[in-house]
Amino acid sequence: MTPQKILVTGNAGSGKSTFATKLGEKTGLPVFGLDNIVWRSGWVKTPRDEINAQIQDLIAQPAWIIDGVSSLVERTADTVVFLDISSVRCTWNCAKRNWRYFFRSRPGLPDNCPEILIVPQLLKIIWRFNANVRPDILERMARAHAVQTYYRGRNSMELAKITDSLTMVS
Repeated sequence: MTPQKILVTGNAGSGKSTFATKLGEKTGLPVFGLDNIVWRSGWVKTPRDEINAQIQDLIAQPAWIIDGVSSLVERTADTVVFLDISSVRCTWNCAKRNWRYFFRSRPGLPDNCPEILIVPQLLKIIWRFNANVRPDILERMARAHAVQTYYRGRNSMELAKITDSLTMVS
């Protein structure tokens, strides 16, 4: 059966948005990013209750690809793609991305969210991910039940295989 609710999750700079967009193009599923929900203009964090309400609206839809880190989305997804990319690579990817959007908001973010304002926080997120978030994702992968499929991609070759698996006609 072709997945209808896919979460693409991983560290900042792991390539979640890029992977989700490409997967959306191949599957025809609508793609949503959590960055635009989590952040408000000026990198102000949206209150948790508002984040949860907006996520509930997204996951209530019949089909989607959502990129971001959310246990609520993860529990609802029929398929989870974990981009398990090294912190060094994530830092490099963010540096490349940040250069282009250093003084302006990148796509998928509210206005007035230039990367220059979040660099120190972003580095903390990246370098704490393996200790704070990754173990929980791996544990949920190990406990996955029959109605949920997990994929783990650690490099471009594995991610290409995952894309092929998810876009095969059943």
